[in-house]
Amino acid sequence: MSTHSSATPHANRISRTNTIMNALKRRAQAVLNDTSIDPQSRAIIRYAMEINDPWLAEFVRRADAGEEIGAPLNIEEMPEVNDEDPDEEKIEALTGLICRMGDEPETKAAALLVLTATVENSSHPKALANTAKHLAFIRCCELNIYGMVDAQIAVAERELLAGT
Repeated sequence: MSTHSSATPHANRISRTNTIMNALKRRAQAVLNDTSIDPQSRAIIRYAMEINDPWLAEFVRRADAGEEIGAPLNIEEMPEVNDEDPDEEKIEALTGLICRMGDEPETKAAALLVLTATVENSSHPKALANTAKHLAFIRCCELNIYGMVDAQIAVAERELLAGT
């Protein structure tokens, strides 16, 4: 009788990556709480954590070793970035297909399905979803700029003339 396992190599890789990222964030948080480290270095690490900077591991290593974080970085040794994540061009293309003028339900539904699957399978789904949301908002603004301006003028007019 064979045993069935729901664990796939992809799921194992994501789980391992998440474990490593969680450990790095814990180390970074410990550096942030260490008042013996200069405030500038802690500010750099805090910002690197916020933006998921690929240099975060190097910054934390330097802080743990007592080195100055503000020292020049060797850009030739750029940390590896996961190239498996879709780039902004793919998200922009899918968002463009979904938001474009015209009634093409099959194309728009397919683009939405691919976009959803891309976000779901990403190692950073929240960041990717925010990118898609931002691009969709920009596209909607481009398509309806005059309608939005007219609506804002009407709101401003009501607020300005409410007291008269």
